[in-house]
Amino acid sequence: MSLLLTLPVGRVVDMSTSAPAHRPSARGGVLASTLAWARTGASVSLVSAARAAGITKAGLMYHFPTKEALMTAVIDHLLDGYERDLAARLATTNPNVPTISERLAAYVDWACDGPFDYGDLVMFTDPRLREPLTERWNSRMGAWVDVPETLPADQRARLHGVRLLADGIWLNTAGNGIALSDEDTDAIRALAHHLIQENS
Repeated sequence: MSLLLTLPVGRVVDMSTSAPAHRPSARGGVLASTLAWARTGASVSLVSAARAAGITKAGLMYHFPTKEALMTAVIDHLLDGYERDLAARLATTNPNVPTISERLAAYVDWACDGPFDYGDLVMFTDPRLREPLTERWNSRMGAWVDVPETLPADQRARLHGVRLLADGIWLNTAGNGIALSDEDTDAIRALAHHLIQENS
């Protein structure tokens, strides 16, 4: 659709309405501000997310018509950052096809290095959305920690143990649990790497 505007001097200007429906930067800003709000430990709603972004609720709902749409996008925004960090840690000449040992080693180092906070637990904040949000989380993070069923049972057990060690450190840090000293964290990291390399 196009609007033609005739100016006093007789010039005609095309006031086309073919502009993009939304600016990607605006959408990204909403996600960043919503995640920052969640990192304070406060509950997230459409109203609080709009306030954090400095826009109206109607403006927020232009991009995210429901809370589930907003929170799913926030989860993806968070996981995009996770995956960039994890990919940067891969010690492989072919990062497109990392081995299970390389993936878990990167995951362990990522979990041990942190930092994490309440915002990293955003998928648990709304009981009504917990199932779809954790499904989204698992579908994306699973690619990093999936242990092939073809491996021997004892090796699978070790690798699952490594993943759960890393999960525990991540959850403890994000949930502000009992802090580990740097020395203890380094010792757990070394143990996890030893388990990864054992008979790998």
